[in-house]
Amino acid sequence: MFSHVMVGTNNMQASKQFYDALLTTLGYQAGVMDEKGRCFYIADSGVFCLTTPINGEPATSGNGMTIGFRAANSDVVERWHKVGLANGGTECEEPPGIRGNSERQLYMAYLRDPSGNKICTTYFM
Repeated sequence: MFSHVMVGTNNMQASKQFYDALLTTLGYQAGVMDEKGRCFYIADSGVFCLTTPINGEPATSGNGMTIGFRAANSDVVERWHKVGLANGGTECEEPPGIRGNSERQLYMAYLRDPSGNKICTTYFM
C-alpha cells in the first residue's frame, strides 16, 4: 500500500542509532545516508526514511499517529522493545503483550523514538 514512510528528526545521529538498533532486530539492514543527509531503510516491502525538515523548522511528532512494523513472533517483539529502550526510546502505552479481541489477537509493543514519534511492532498471532 505505501511506497515509503518518512519521519522528521532534530537529531539525525541519535535517530539513526535508535532505528539501526531497532530495525536490525526485525531483520532489516542498517540505514543508508544519502547526500542530502537523509537516512533510508530499504526493504522489498517499502522504505522507512528519516529526515530533518526541509523547511528548516523543528521536527515534531504527530498527535494520533503511529507507525507499525511487523515482527516474526512475540520474542522478536520483546527484543525490539528492550533494544529500543536501551537506545533512546521511551515507554508509551501498555507494556508489551497480547491485544485484540476474540477474533484477532496481536502481540504488540509501543515506544516513542528519540524525536517523540510513536512506533510499534506487531506479531499477528
